[in-house]
Amino acid sequence: MAYRKLGRETRQRRSILAGLTKTVILNGYVVTTEARAKEVRKFVDKLITYGKRGTLVSRRKALAFVHNDNEVVSKVFNELAPKYQDRNGGYTRIIKIKERVGDDALQVRLELV
Repeated sequence: MAYRKLGRETRQRRSILAGLTKTVILNGYVVTTEARAKEVRKFVDKLITYGKRGTLVSRRKALAFVHNDNEVVSKVFNELAPKYQDRNGGYTRIIKIKERVGDDALQVRLELV
């Protein structure tokens, strides 16, 4: 599977992606660059799919990804999974906003559908 390295080492990249995933789950959206949003979308969809399965193994995999943040995992399993029960993927959308002033990177809003 091809993925974006985002100009970071593996540990830094995984931490950034986990943090952005937590933000999307808790707040419903995050404003970030387009490349990061496209990567985070994969992990948000995967967490919601784990929630829809609802097994103990799925809960442990979700906890491992979000660094044992029980608040995020309980929201996924108790609120988001029932909401998206009849939907087969595509739980997020990316809306392009504007270019960032400093480096002209395209800013987007990643939000739950």
